Amino acid sequence: MFMEAILLKGQELLAFYGLKVVAALAIFIIGRIAAGMLRGVLKKMMEKGQVEPTLTSFICSVSYVAMLAFVIIAALGKLGVQTASFVAVLGAAGLAVGLALQGSLSNFASGVLLVIFTPFKVGDYVEAGGTSGTVEEISIFSTIIKSPDNKRIIVPNASVTGANIINHTANDQRRVDLVVGVGYGDDIDLVRTTLQEILAKDDRLLAEPAPTIGVVELAESSVNLVVRPWVKTADYWAVYFDLNEAIKKTFDEKGISIPFPQRDLHLTMDGAALEGIATLRSAS
Repeated sequence: MFMEAILLKGQELLAFYGLKVVAALAIFIIGRIAAGMLRGVLKKMMEKGQVEPTLTSFICSVSYVAMLAFVIIAALGKLGVQTASFVAVLGAAGLAVGLALQGSLSNFASGVLLVIFTPFKVGDYVEAGGTSGTVEEISIFSTIIKSPDNKRIIVPNASVTGANIINHTANDQRRVDLVVGVGYGDDIDLVRTTLQEILAKDDRLLAEPAPTIGVVELAESSVNLVVRPWVKTADYWAVYFDLNEAIKKTFDEKGISIPFPQRDLHLTMDGAALEGIATLRSAS
């Protein structure tokens, strides 16, 4: 009778828990397969959207682990295990990790924003994060910039997105801004005609938008004119340097002065000062 009772109790436990174990295994297996399928779908969507491979791999891995953790908790709950404590532990652990990696997570979030909104791409010349140069690499946590003097600058992504970003090569055209100072005694019409001739000789300048030449300031020592032609972005610096040189040479040929800062000083002396100067002269 005792053995029969034990067997009967065992059958009852097996019937009760066996179904739960089978259900838990089914939840785990099906959930794991579903998590893998969702990871594959997410990966294809991000690859189709031309998201950076590093970001794609990271997001897919994090998504898969998160879905798998949810499946495991659901399976344990089916077995009758109190999962509230597990959720609390996971939440506390996530909070602790988040606080410890606050700076890194900020850089990561900024990296995601840079990849999604693409304010610049590799090869662009930008001013960002307190520095300027050509973008060499955009990673999850930092952006690598090569300065004009060939320095490798690693800028945290949070610094990049935390301030203004100036992309000098985002558009196909740029305006060259020059300020030319001439003397007050020079003929402004001659200066304007000379500048127009200089611009007309450079085939790299665009006809549209038309260049602008105008008097911008009557300064202390010079009359300042702005010269603003438009060029292709790739020609910007070459045109900038060549125009400065051409303006100097042409102005020299035509006798147009480029004055340097100067100031007139007027002295006023009273009678006593003049008598002192006369005394010094007679003594000498």
